[in-house]
Amino acid sequence: MKSTVENLNPTRVKLTVEVPFDELKPHFDRAYRALAGQVNIPGFRRGKVPAKILDARLGRGTILTEVVNEAVPAKYTEAIGEANLLVLGQPDIEVTRIDDGDALAFTAEVDIRPEITLPDVEAIAVTVDDVEVTEADIDEQVEALRDRFATTTPAERAAADGDLVSIDLTAEVGGETLDEAATEGLSYRVGAGDLVDGIDEAIIGLSAGESKTFSTTLVAGPYAGQEAAVTVTVQSVQDRTLPEVDDDFAQLASEFDTVEELRADLAEKIRRVKNREQGVAARDKVLEALLEATEVPAPEGIVNAEFESRAHDAVHAFDHNEDALNAHLEREGQTREEFDAELRESAVQAVRTQLLLDALAEANQVGVDQNEFTERVLFNAQRLGISPDEYFQRLQEGNQLAAIFAEVRRGKALAGVVEKATVTNASGEVLDVAELFGLEKVAEEDEAIELADEAADLAQDEVESQLITEAVEEELIEEIAEEIAEELVVEEIAEEIAEVEAELADEQDTPKA
Repeated sequence: MKSTVENLNPTRVKLTVEVPFDELKPHFDRAYRALAGQVNIPGFRRGKVPAKILDARLGRGTILTEVVNEAVPAKYTEAIGEANLLVLGQPDIEVTRIDDGDALAFTAEVDIRPEITLPDVEAIAVTVDDVEVTEADIDEQVEALRDRFATTTPAERAAADGDLVSIDLTAEVGGETLDEAATEGLSYRVGAGDLVDGIDEAIIGLSAGESKTFSTTLVAGPYAGQEAAVTVTVQSVQDRTLPEVDDDFAQLASEFDTVEELRADLAEKIRRVKNREQGVAARDKVLEALLEATEVPAPEGIVNAEFESRAHDAVHAFDHNEDALNAHLEREGQTREEFDAELRESAVQAVRTQLLLDALAEANQVGVDQNEFTERVLFNAQRLGISPDEYFQRLQEGNQLAAIFAEVRRGKALAGVVEKATVTNASGEVLDVAELFGLEKVAEEDEAIELADEAADLAQDEVESQLITEAVEEELIEEIAEEIAEELVVEEIAEEIAEVEAELADEQDTPKA
């Protein structure tokens, strides 16, 4: 086989491949065996029809088509291996010549991973905002606790802002009742603003048994973007009483005996949350600085695939109703053209980010061991609210094991860069990145693994392109599959994940500043 490579641009090549017919003999043998088992020819047993008889009965063109369909992908793979190309996406293949008995020739255009010259990561310096916990921050959390422990009593009056009401809802579009929008006995706090636009104004002033109809624009479902007539009926009104902030309240709402102790604990939790936010800001800025300092060409074909994926997700939120999406954008003061331009820019950045992180991982020989892979599977499964077995099965069925492997690898690569970069706050203090993420001072390897989990979130959120990753080590994947299938996932990891989830749940009680 002879093959040549032509560089069309920094991210795309054209392979020209010529295969002598003597190299196609194994493909001809398989084609004849397959076809012999599919046809019935008098005088011959199925599967035992000679090649010459098949040529005569089926036609030489049928045989050649079978051979070409099998040989071209195999020879393409062989050609990119000989050329040491890191291909991305599927190739555009064109068969240019079939000279029976002589040679088969074809061309293949495909996107490739570009050569990337990495900057000196230790020279990267970024600045993040200072962390400051104010009395107002603490007061906000105290008020959230008061709201959680509020008591309610029936009120024989019209509903007012802050009341807890039980309501029934119905909706109509163009005179047609929407069954899926009907609900009864829904508990709602007036002023929460988390149902539909206009409902708070409609409820205020209604007493038990009274109704009001108002117009609103639906934002989801098959009628997204259309005006609906919504009728709300108040079934009951309850007055909410917030507890006084005293030591009794501190004992009710926490494990502390005094308000001072409660406020001190809230201050520490707020600081931890803000430290993590500061760490995330540092991570994002380091990545931004990396992208600015590095030339990373984005393959057009991969960008197009990423753009189409994001566009599909956008319209999917509106039940695949393009008109509803356009109406929503119009209400937001944006044209579809502007939206698509932003979407394409985000697709370009996502592809550049993935290519850059992959290059960093290779340059620093970043690996992923079985425990790290399993830990990420467990983390993702818990975040989705499904069992690790079910999640792993989904990954297998969707051929997504390599994507998870790459996700962890990129996260570790970015974490390594963040640790080497210089991060200062607005006051000029150099920050310890590990402390920003709340990591204890343990072995450096353990710190890197934990920080990688934080960084992997960015790799997952920012990088969704459909690039073909390098082949994942089969033995590693098989070992992990067997371990999870046999429910031998290490219990210690599961317990650690549960502890982290519980800690994060506590911190999520503290709204971000």
